[in-house]
Amino acid sequence: MDTPQIITSATVHLEKLPGHIFDVLSVAKPVSPAAGVNLAKVISKLSPLLGNLIEFNIVEILNEDKEFGAFGSWIRQDPGFPDAIFQGTVDPIPGFEVKAWFPLSTEITARFKDSQNHFVNKNIYMALLAWLPEHVIYGRPRILDVAVIEGGSIAYVRDTHYHNPPDYLVLEPEDTRSRTRNLQQTNTNGYKWQGTQEKLLDAQKVVESWGAEGRVYKPTIEYQTLLRQLLNRYSYRLDTNFAKIDRIGHPDIELFKRRVQDTIVEGMTVRQWSRISGGNDQIIQQAFSQFLNIIEADADKLVK
Repeated sequence: MDTPQIITSATVHLEKLPGHIFDVLSVAKPVSPAAGVNLAKVISKLSPLLGNLIEFNIVEILNEDKEFGAFGSWIRQDPGFPDAIFQGTVDPIPGFEVKAWFPLSTEITARFKDSQNHFVNKNIYMALLAWLPEHVIYGRPRILDVAVIEGGSIAYVRDTHYHNPPDYLVLEPEDTRSRTRNLQQTNTNGYKWQGTQEKLLDAQKVVESWGAEGRVYKPTIEYQTLLRQLLNRYSYRLDTNFAKIDRIGHPDIELFKRRVQDTIVEGMTVRQWSRISGGNDQIIQQAFSQFLNIIEADADKLVK
């Protein structure tokens, strides 16, 4: 098997995950609709923990397939990029960056900041997994859907979406290959203009001097040097929301979002559950009573 074949085979396995229950933890059923409301407001905080647990388990799931055994095995990198790589005789090394999404949240909050330069061999893909507890807010985590997308296409769409000099700069990481692994930089960053209108007009003249090609984003050293001249000369702020997956407009991610939101869970679509979760407490309690069978527990059960 070569790198594309391993990626294709692993993708087939990952795309079979919808409906899979990770028996790693379980949230108890609320004892009342009011308790359900409180749980609904905090359940999303499990997502970072579940993301790490899912990363561990995906490696185990992929290694269950014996077809990979003759060529190597999947391992999790911590720290390191991507999250899971195939360690063996295959070059370039295949890998998956794993992102978990709790779709009752307002958006996909995970970020994809890695440089285009890391995807030139098309050997690293993003595995985006949407999950909910078995019963929307309680039970074990269950995978609703999975999208596997080539990482370079995400990085390209991201940079194209944000890049707008001099108003917005996307800067590649500096060359840190000589540093120890934990100090190496792989992430791009976004910088938003903070100068005066007069300075902006001056900066626009600088960008115009680059010619038409100067407005096309490039992760090259030469082009990045031009952008850093703007950063050093004018006032910018680091954009902490840069590269949120939900905001870059990648067509495959947008398709995945719509598919997840249309998925039926416990009698309603995920989109409907999301709207209810953002409503007032009375609406949430009514929905939980009707669809999740969360009713007021007996007094003796509450004592227990």
